[in-house]
Amino acid sequence: MAGELTLSPFLSDALVILGAAGIVIPVFARFRITPIIGFILIGVAVGPFGLGSLVERIPWLYYITISDPEALTPFADFGIVLLLFAIGLELSFNRLWTMRKLVFGLGALEVLISGSALALFMGLAGAMDTAAALALGFALAFSSTAIVLPISGTRSPVGRAALSMLLFEDIMIVPIIFVLGALAPNAADEGWGGIIQTLWQGGLVIAVLLVVGRFALPRLFAQAARTKSPELFLAASLLVVIGASLATALVGLSPIVGALIAGLLIAETEYHTEVELIMEPFKGLALGVFLITVGMSINLAEIAEQIGAITLAVVGVVVFKALVTGVLLRLMGARRGTAAETGLLMASPSETTLIVLAAATSALVLDAETARFWQTVTAIGLTITPLLAKLGAVIARRVDSVALAQNDDDSEEARTIIVGGGRVGRLIADMMQTHGKSYVMIDSNPDLIAAAKRDGYRATFGDAARGDTLSRLGAERAPAVVLTMDEPVLAQRLVAKLRQTYPDLLIVARARDTDHAAAMYRAGASHAVPETLESSLQLSEAVLVDIGVAMGPVIASIHAKRDEFREQLERDGGLSEKPKLRTSSSASGA
Repeated sequence: MAGELTLSPFLSDALVILGAAGIVIPVFARFRITPIIGFILIGVAVGPFGLGSLVERIPWLYYITISDPEALTPFADFGIVLLLFAIGLELSFNRLWTMRKLVFGLGALEVLISGSALALFMGLAGAMDTAAALALGFALAFSSTAIVLPISGTRSPVGRAALSMLLFEDIMIVPIIFVLGALAPNAADEGWGGIIQTLWQGGLVIAVLLVVGRFALPRLFAQAARTKSPELFLAASLLVVIGASLATALVGLSPIVGALIAGLLIAETEYHTEVELIMEPFKGLALGVFLITVGMSINLAEIAEQIGAITLAVVGVVVFKALVTGVLLRLMGARRGTAAETGLLMASPSETTLIVLAAATSALVLDAETARFWQTVTAIGLTITPLLAKLGAVIARRVDSVALAQNDDDSEEARTIIVGGGRVGRLIADMMQTHGKSYVMIDSNPDLIAAAKRDGYRATFGDAARGDTLSRLGAERAPAVVLTMDEPVLAQRLVAKLRQTYPDLLIVARARDTDHAAAMYRAGASHAVPETLESSLQLSEAVLVDIGVAMGPVIASIHAKRDEFREQLERDGGLSEKPKLRTSSSASGA
């Protein structure tokens, strides 16, 4: 019939997801609750075990439910890939190298002890055979990268400990799945041969990615940056992460390994901040899709039927893993608060648990009924992870008599941010170095940044007007932000944005003339220096002295002229007092 609304299943599902994001994120942010829980609850509500089960009786529910949960799986997997890519951007190879003892020490011990102990318990208490017990035990030993790291970050003591364990778990996914294949009843010796083949092919692919990426990525992003096109920059970023993920997947490794390597390589370039910003919305939305799929796997009716067994299983796994992780951290010298908070944060099973359970079922190592039970336990564990994180933070504050260390960046020396890498920005950076002050220079021109880095300046690529670029550079604790670019409208907008975001920040801006300086003061600049005024006064001083006028009268007249402009700026800029137009030593006589 003409005018009848028809939506394809894909479009209908897309509208449900986008609508869920539009509701969940602002509502849960309003109450300062992590949106992770909201996305999972949305999945429960719109999934096949929630409102989706009523579509046949109430047809209009089709438009607000997910018609094909399996169709969302690729998008959920892509969310995990983007998350690992973002983790790589934050790490860099240098930081990863400094964490090697934690990754292969703490991470290995946590997986081996938790997995072995859980497998032993399943074998004895559940009367499982060895292969099934090992599959289930090591599946439950994994913790959720997708949920834990957005909560903990990667720079706090808790974040570093969680990251080290999660990195080792990500490395162990492939060998565990291959071992399951080798343990399958019909596998014979083929499974172990597959492991050996994957190891050498995977090693070769990783080596190629490292070598090619180190030389090709800076050139690729430099070309994208020169176009000043955010779309091309986004396309280059997606090309890198998808290409690296496919390369590792083709040889049997997990695609998240390729994504992590891509992030690590870009982190070594000056473009990592811009890539991080441009990928953030996609990562968040894809992660939301993953969490919705987790919620859709929760069957409330099935939980009600087995509430006792499921509750006991969830509590048992969470308590055991929290104890193992906490004790290991204490033995390795972590503080009590850090150990307690990390233990609870890492206590739930993960999305990887679901992957391992599926692999074990397809290999006939685990029966379907047992797998379904533990999939439900895993989904509930993922749902309560944010609550465990809150509980861990409360316990950490109580068991530690002093405040826990916060983000590593908080302990770093605050640095002045210089926006603009041209001659003025370089001169300010030189003066900062002369007086031993820390700084970072940022510019959206890749050639300027490349030249500045070659000349020894601390410089990074980025568009200061985009998103939270300056926030990622530490604007909230910077002594000052200095705007040196010769773009009056952009500078004025940036001043207004900075003043609104950071009311107490010292903002020093370059202005073309007194009219522009007055506009900058109105926008919120602490100091605006009109370069044409100062250069004109200095030229006047030079010519008057050289043609024979006495130095004293010349200086007095220049001070008088400068004072006239100060009064004009006070009036036009709506200031409560006359602004300083020169350094204190020069202006003291004015």
